[in-house]
Amino acid sequence: MKQNIPNIITSCNLVSGCIATYYAFYGYASLALLWIVAGAVFDFFDGMSARLLKVSSPIGKELDSLADVITFGVAPATILFSELIAIDYPSFLEPFRNLVPFFAFIMAAFSALRLAKFNLDERQSMGFIGLPTPANALFWGALIVGYKNFLESNNYAVLTLLALMLVSCWLLISEIPMFALKFKHWGISHQGNPVKYGFIAFSAVVLSIWQIAGIAVVILAYIVLSVILDVVKK
Repeated sequence: MKQNIPNIITSCNLVSGCIATYYAFYGYASLALLWIVAGAVFDFFDGMSARLLKVSSPIGKELDSLADVITFGVAPATILFSELIAIDYPSFLEPFRNLVPFFAFIMAAFSALRLAKFNLDERQSMGFIGLPTPANALFWGALIVGYKNFLESNNYAVLTLLALMLVSCWLLISEIPMFALKFKHWGISHQGNPVKYGFIAFSAVVLSIWQIAGIAVVILAYIVLSVILDVVKK
C-alpha cells in the first residue's frame, strides 16, 4: 500500500486535469483553473510523498509526466481554445474563425515535448531549464479568467493571444534556466534564498491585490526574474 500512495496522488492529478479539460470545453474557465490548481497541489505532494516514503519508481516518473500532460498541457490549451471561440475577431480573420481556435492545441504538444525533455535532462535537480508546465498552465488560466472582459471587448485580442501562445511554446522548450522554490537550507542569507524569499513576498502582495489576475502577473515576473538572474550569472 505504501508503494502505491504516490501513484494514487499522481492519479488524482490526472483526474483533476480531465475535469479541468471538461469545464474548459464548455467555457467555464474559472472552474477549469480551479481544477488545474488542484492538480498542481497533487503534483507537488506526489513527489514529496515518494521522497518521504522512499518509494520512487520509474513507473511513478512516467505516470507523473502523463498526468502533467493532461493537467498542464491539454487543460490550459483547451481553456485557450474555448476563449478563441468566444472572442471577437478583426474582419480579415473572420473567415478563419472556425480554424484559428485549433491552433491552441499546439501548446499541448509543446507541453508534452517539454515534459519528455525534462525526464531526460539531468540538469534540473534544483532548478528548471525552460518554463515549467504548471507555471505555464497557471499563467493561461489566470490570464483568461482574470482579463476575460478585456479580451472579449478587444477585436485584436486574438492576435495577442496567438502571439503569447507562440512565446510560451518557445519558453517551454527553451534553454533558459529558471529558479525553483526548493530550499536546501532555510536561512534567508543562504545562497539563492534572498531571491526566493523576495519572490514569495512579492507574489503574496500581488495576489492580495489582483487575486486571480495576479497569478498571471506573478508568472510573468517569475520568467523575467529568471532571465535577469541568468544574464547576471553569465
